[in-house]
Amino acid sequence: MFKLLSFDVYGTLVDTQPVNAEVFCSILERTGGSNVAPLSFYQFWEERNISHYCEPYRSYKEICRLSLEEAFQHFDIRGGSGKLIDLYFAAFSRMRLYPDVLPTLQALARTHRLALVSNIDDDLLDSTALPVDFDLACTAERARGYKPDGALFRYLIANAGAPVQEILHSGQSQFTDLVGGKPLGLTIAWINRRNLSLHAAVPRPDFVLSDVRSLLRLLAGAA
Repeated sequence: MFKLLSFDVYGTLVDTQPVNAEVFCSILERTGGSNVAPLSFYQFWEERNISHYCEPYRSYKEICRLSLEEAFQHFDIRGGSGKLIDLYFAAFSRMRLYPDVLPTLQALARTHRLALVSNIDDDLLDSTALPVDFDLACTAERARGYKPDGALFRYLIANAGAPVQEILHSGQSQFTDLVGGKPLGLTIAWINRRNLSLHAAVPRPDFVLSDVRSLLRLLAGAA
């Protein structure tokens, strides 16, 4: 039924939370913002990233730097500089896969083609430990656009070598993967590791899975 399996990377395959928590705590400590809750600061920064994804293309690094400056302003942290986002970029090499990911991808690669679809610059993807060979890598840098505005998913569809109905995309972000992919006709498995509620404005996924490993059972049933 599905010939190409595409995956969001960060938060779906790669567990970003431990490293991100460390980095953003360090940023707040360096800027006199220790009174600000790191999670609230990080979530605001990520929301600003998503809003910028729908604007004319800028590199992921540029967007992250701009969003950090906006977060400093929003939380009234006056000792902050957008250059501190370099701490985040340097941490990509320390991010690791979720435990279920590697054996699952190795099993899926025997029967399917695999693709990555990520709102990222190529060099940051290259610095991330992904010990699996993917048949196709779709990055924001290559597509000159992002999820959720559709540019990145259109790049996937154009380069998939398979019709859209034979692509299954798996991703953790309802606000980028579901909002970006469903209007283009993609079949989407929402990898809902944290058991979140679906926002009322977000298109419903085709499947809701608690982890990537669950794809093995799903695809075995489809076969």
